[in-house]
Amino acid sequence: MDSLTHYDVAIIGGGPIGLACGIAAKKAGLTFVIFEKGSMVNSLYNYPLTMTFFSTSEKLEIGDTPFVTDKVKPQRLEALEYYRRIAIKFELNIHLFEKVLAVDGEDGEFKITTSKASYLARKVIISTGFYDIPVKLGIPGEELNKVSHYYRDPNYYALQKVVVVGASNSSVDAALETYRKGAEVTMVIRDQGIGERVKYWVRPDIVNRIEEGSIKAYYHSNLTEISENHVIINTPDGELSVENDFVLALTGYQPDINFLNRLKINLSDDEKRYPQYNSDTMETNRKGMYLAGVICGGMDTHKWFIENSRQHADLIIKHITGGNL
Repeated sequence: MDSLTHYDVAIIGGGPIGLACGIAAKKAGLTFVIFEKGSMVNSLYNYPLTMTFFSTSEKLEIGDTPFVTDKVKPQRLEALEYYRRIAIKFELNIHLFEKVLAVDGEDGEFKITTSKASYLARKVIISTGFYDIPVKLGIPGEELNKVSHYYRDPNYYALQKVVVVGASNSSVDAALETYRKGAEVTMVIRDQGIGERVKYWVRPDIVNRIEEGSIKAYYHSNLTEISENHVIINTPDGELSVENDFVLALTGYQPDINFLNRLKINLSDDEKRYPQYNSDTMETNRKGMYLAGVICGGMDTHKWFIENSRQHADLIIKHITGGNL
């Protein structure tokens, strides 16, 4: 145990909030390490290539460093560049492509086991987000190669028959972009219309495309079966069989609840699975272990964003240092 590298703080998750925690720890004079199982800000990297943020750039800033862009709303590529420069500017100790497998021990001497090594840390911060585990449809054919729970590039679907499941921002972006690459797009929406959270400058576009018939939409409907050449849609008027080449099942994502369970963090018994933490300090029921960012919302993934969880970093480091930042 004594031969292992020892840090004051181990941060699990290298997204924007994980980086903010690293910056706060460094400013407080603490030794720290950030573990990211993928590439730099891995969740943002896996966003659609042309994704535009809902937030303006100043609300995505961390480390008191301006996020400069000439656009009203920054795009994915600009965000990747901004956070990469942040990591370099603050010389953050980030271990990329290193997944945390377990955290044992207790406050003052946690042992972190990763895919590459083991480490010791006095405190642990979990800022793992929720983008890695898609919410599955649970229907026959979902395992086919034609089905994807992530959307990246519209060109892949050019001139194809595409079914998009859902009416969230990601679903609407995928429907519009693939339609404009010549795809024949059908949306399957369980509710009565396009989601109210859809970006305000995009919502009129999708509504107009549906109303004019350019994009077909089935409301109060569900996808019930997927085959190589067709899908079955359960609509208020009965079941329909629709010819199909690809299915984009963009039905949302969820945090790694199993990981939180393994860390022995208490979760609420309801469907939201809210993790237990002190909102003043962000410390969980497990002493010395903290939550930061969207993971705090459990299954309620619309509760926390970059812009309203940046302050978690300072709350945590202030508690760790006894108020000295």
